[in-house]
Amino acid sequence: MLRTISRFTLSVFFIVAGVNHFIRPELYLSMMPPYLPAHELLNIISGAAEIAGGLGVLLSWLRRAAGCGLILLLIAIFPANIHMALHGMAGADIAPWILWLQLPFQLVLIAWVVHASLSKNPSGK
Repeated sequence: MLRTISRFTLSVFFIVAGVNHFIRPELYLSMMPPYLPAHELLNIISGAAEIAGGLGVLLSWLRRAAGCGLILLLIAIFPANIHMALHGMAGADIAPWILWLQLPFQLVLIAWVVHASLSKNPSGK
């Protein structure tokens, strides 16, 4: 039961974050390091990946692949989180300690994805 609630909450978290890429693209574009090309395209890809991963963890036949994809996505966006911690976020007045706290929080998110989508319940579900 707890794993089901965790999985559903994880799904909502990633779907909402993914949709937000399309509602407020400027937020995500401001996080991207200047050395990355095609910021707009990367925003669309990462937003779509978050939505797809969030939906995928709800489907038993896609859950494992979706979980692996979300972990890869969290690793892929880590440079943007480092950039944001080092340089702040354009147009936002966020305390630097919050931006630095986001870095280890990526590990918490990865652990959550593993728990919700990759590890087996004792019943095998």
